[in-house]
Parts: sequence; C-alpha cells; structure tokens
Amino acid sequence: MISLDNLSISYGGWTLFDGISFLINPKDRIGLVGKNGAGKTTLLRVITGEQQPTEGAVTINGECTIGYLPQQMRVADTTSLIAETAKAFDEVLRIEADIERLTSEIASRTDYESEAYADLIHRLNDANDRYHILGGDTREADIERTLLGLGFKRSDFERPTREFSGGWRMRIELAKLLLRRPSIFLLDEPTNHLDIESIQWLEEYLKNYNGAVLLISHDRAFLDNVTTRTIELSLGKAYDYKVPYSKFVELRAERRQQQMAAYENQQRLIEKTEEFIEKFRYKPTKSNQVQSRVKQLERLERIEVDEEDMSRLNIKFPPAPRSGQIVADIKGVGKAFGDKRIFAGAEFTIERGQKIALVGRNGEGKTTFARMLIGELEATEGDIKVGANVNIGYYAQNQDDLMDGEFTVFDTLDRVAVGDIRTRLRDILGAFLFRGEDIDKKVKVLSGGERSRLAMARLMLEPYNLLVLDEPTNHMDMRSKDILKNALQKYDGTVVVVSHDREFLDGLVDRIYEFRDGGVREYLGDIWYFLEKRKVESLQEIERKERPVATKAVENSGGKLSYEQKKEQEKLIRKLRKAVESVEEELAKVEKEISDYDARFAVATEYNADDYAKYNALKEQYDRLMHEWEKVSYELEITEQQ
Repeated sequence: MISLDNLSISYGGWTLFDGISFLINPKDRIGLVGKNGAGKTTLLRVITGEQQPTEGAVTINGECTIGYLPQQMRVADTTSLIAETAKAFDEVLRIEADIERLTSEIASRTDYESEAYADLIHRLNDANDRYHILGGDTREADIERTLLGLGFKRSDFERPTREFSGGWRMRIELAKLLLRRPSIFLLDEPTNHLDIESIQWLEEYLKNYNGAVLLISHDRAFLDNVTTRTIELSLGKAYDYKVPYSKFVELRAERRQQQMAAYENQQRLIEKTEEFIEKFRYKPTKSNQVQSRVKQLERLERIEVDEEDMSRLNIKFPPAPRSGQIVADIKGVGKAFGDKRIFAGAEFTIERGQKIALVGRNGEGKTTFARMLIGELEATEGDIKVGANVNIGYYAQNQDDLMDGEFTVFDTLDRVAVGDIRTRLRDILGAFLFRGEDIDKKVKVLSGGERSRLAMARLMLEPYNLLVLDEPTNHMDMRSKDILKNALQKYDGTVVVVSHDREFLDGLVDRIYEFRDGGVREYLGDIWYFLEKRKVESLQEIERKERPVATKAVENSGGKLSYEQKKEQEKLIRKLRKAVESVEEELAKVEKEISDYDARFAVATEYNADDYAKYNALKEQYDRLMHEWEKVSYELEITEQQ
C-alpha cells in the first residue's frame, strides 16, 4: 500500500535517516517507537509529503488515502461542534449531490437503449457504491457515536468550537479524521489529549478498523492494545519487529545483547590489529602484512550501539523539608466559571507523604483543581486550607506559556536558581540529556519532549515538599517516563499527579480521586483497582571470552651457519612463510564469516541459538588461529635473523 525505499534525510553534516526501507500493508497495526529526536514525527511528515527526503522515495498506491493527526494543529472556531465534525463528510455531500443530479437526469430521459443512458446508469451505480463505502447513509449516527466515544456530551453538540480548550479541539480533529475512514491513519501521540475512558474507546475503534494504522505513542498500554507490529528508529536505521510493544522490548533486549557482543568482538579485533600494526610498523619484512592490516581497518564497517541505552535521565528530587501532617484540607470545594459549574462538593484531606492521582474525563476539573490547590484559582464555594510549612512545586501542561521562548535552556534554569545550586546547573541539565551545545538552544526550538524535561529540571532547583504535576509524561519518551516514575516513587514528599497514563500511575499512587459528572469521588487503591471498580478495563498482563595470551620461548644459538645449515634454514624459512600465508588465509576467511554474523546480529530482531553457537565457535577458531599465526610469525622472524 505504501512503500518507503531507501529514505535518507540529512541536515548539513548530520544524518537523521540513512537508507530506511519498509512496507506498510493493508490492515497493518504499527507502533513507531524510538527515543525523542530519533525522527518519528519527521517520518510521518515524509509519508504525507509535507517534507521531502534527501534521498529515496515514498510510493503510495493510487487508491490509498491518508488521515494524518499531528501533535499540534489549528482548529476552526467559526462553527458548532456538530457542524465542524460534519465536514468529515464533505465528499459524501458532494456524492449525494451527484446522485441527486444523476437521478433527476435519468428520470427525464427516454433513450433507454443509448450508450449515454447506460453511462448515466453506470455512473449512478458507482456513486451509490462510493456513498455507502464512506458511510453516507449512517453519517449522523456515526458522528454521534464518535463524538460520544471521544468524551463529548450531547449537550456539547451545538456549542461553538471556540468555547472548547485546545485539548478538546484536538479531539474534534481526531473525530473528523476517524469519520473520513482513510486507508491508513498516521497518528502522532493521539492519546495526549484523551482521558482514560476515551483512550480505551479509541483502542477498540482502531483494533477493529478496516484500514491500516501507523501511530506514535508513549503510552505502553495503548500500544500493546492496538499494535501488532513495532518499527524502531535508532541511529538513523529502522528495525522492524512483527510483534506488539511489550514483546518488542524483550526482542530488542536480545538484539542489543547481540549488538553488544558483535561490537565488543569488533573492538577486540580492532585493538589486536592496531597492536600488530604498531608492533611491526617499522619492520621491512612485515610491511606487506602491516599495509594489509591498515587497509583492513579502513574497509571495516564500524558497528554502532544506540547511545540511548548508555545514557540515563538521572532525576533525583531534593529531600522534602518536613511539612505539617495535613498538607491540604479540602472542605466542600466547588468551582464555576460564570454559569458553567465544573465540579462541586470536593471534600478530602491530603496528608504528608501521600501520592495521589486525579483522574477523569477532560473538562471535569482536574487541572482546575490543581490550579486551585497551588493558589492560581480561587474556589467558587468551600475552602482549601494548605498546611503548615508546605512549599509547592508545580508542573503545568502548558509549558509553552510558562517558559520564555527567547531564553536559552541554560538561562531558563539560571534565572530561577539561587545559591550554590547555580554551580551545578550544567550537571543537572546533563542529567536531563541536555549536553554540549544543547544548553545554548533557545526554548522556542525545543521539541515537546525537550520542553517537558526542561520544565521537570526546574523542579529540582528548590526543595519542595508538595509536587503538583499536571500530565508530566506528555511528550516524554518511555525511558524518561520510567526514570521520572522511579524518582517519584523514592521521593519523600507529597505528590498530586494529574495523568491518564495507566502504566505511569501503576505502582506510583495508592489513592485515586475521580472527577466525574460534577463531583469528586475517592478510591482507596491503585489505578487498576479504580479501573476494575469503574468496570472500564480488566487488569492487563502485561559472553565475552578472554583471548588466551600466547607465550613464546625460542632460543637462538647464534654462531656461523654451515652450507648445509643454511640450506636447512632456507628450507625452514620457506616452510614457515608458507605456514604464515596459510594461517593468514584461514584468518581472513574466519574474519569474513565473523563480520557477516556481526552484520546480521546488528539488525536481527530475534535471538537464534544455533547462529549464536556457530558465532562463538568461529570466535574460538579465530583465537586459535591468531595464536598459531603469532607463533609461526615469531618463529619466521627469529629464523630469518639467524
């Protein structure tokens, strides 16, 4: 359906993609994964034609239609929700008009046997077929089902789109995309603006969709529930696994083990070759062998290992200063904006050291409550009393609004840091993967994930004892999420987190407050307990061999050789030279076989025990041959000097 052929993208001297090729087939369910900056969004833009590759091409079947949902987009604000969503059926409306016109023309004609009349009948049949395929006769029901599934209420249908927040506007675009029924969905972080229930609805929709799906997501549960194939972008290459995400993680670990084995073996080979070159560089009798080894190193294709697995996002929050036992006391709290009531009757207590989650559909008041807790908004009714000695650190969703785009990464931290911590800013930024020239980038050019990491780094500059985090994992990659979660688990302060990420909340929080239908309800348990109680989802199931050191002890008796001895010596030299050449030929053959295995292992998606056994046997054979080569080479050198 879509073929990517040897795609390469370069920016100056830096290569993002290098010869990427794969096919997208009808009904494929593909998760596109890789660390932030690996080029996932860029690849989607290349497929849609928004960006052109430096080399290679994207070939799309003529009948294939693409539905693309980017992370950010502008949404019209001049119509109502129902009218804007109905724009998904623009083609249906055109076909409907064609059907009406063709029907009227056929009814007015009497030349039933003519070719023109037969052509009209044929065109009418084609139009009717296309009309049914696009869901023309069920479009009103489809619009209602899709909007309700994505969390809208029937009372929202006639509301102007300008009244909806950015997250809800993205849902409108997603609804239009789903209703267009393209041949393939290209979805870039579709769950970022969805709540748990809407995510689960979208999972079911995509699983049962008749077309193909290629999506980027950092939501493990969503990937596992939707995809059956995973393509990883790493170091400019694409690695294709015919499995969902969790199984991909296992296979990737095996592939990385093979990569590391091949990498370490190659490093040993390089080291040994360089040692040989250095040892015999100035010996005329070894010049041919030295030049051969130099050329061998020049021709060698160096194995790379993904640096992501060698770096860590080392988040460690400062120890939390002791606060009072009661961190916040919420008594009968409610909030309304004008005539629109968001929620009411919130009544609970947050105690020191608790880690709680605020969940619920978007628009039910989670972010509003978080802003009330930190003092940005006042309650319309009731009272929020923050306890003694509580110092709040707040991570907001809208980092774009809270960080000046003209400041550099370093300046963003430098302007809020005080005291001795200012001497450690580079170390802190390094822990958040801002290294070298990265710290001089302006905030406005950072990706969503980079801004999230920078905003989280700001929280480390002061010793807070209450962290209020509003969707902290949006735009973060899997590794960053895992390390952030681990740091929060070890944090000795109090945490209030707004999140729809089930995997992130699992094992982090032990108390859930659900904002729903204008009220707030408490669940004393983890996220899976909450989901079970809400009946929305059941629990998800989700060698280095040291080379022996050769020892040699060859004596040279010295003295002048007789004619017979010289003849014997020349005979021995010829024999030893032949032995050296024979061993070198065998070494070259074994090196080629090892190199072939290295190349295979570097791109392998599955662990093959037989191949690995043969590979280890070859390495042992190589070690024996090297030992033999060193022995006969040394004997030859000593004999030639006699």
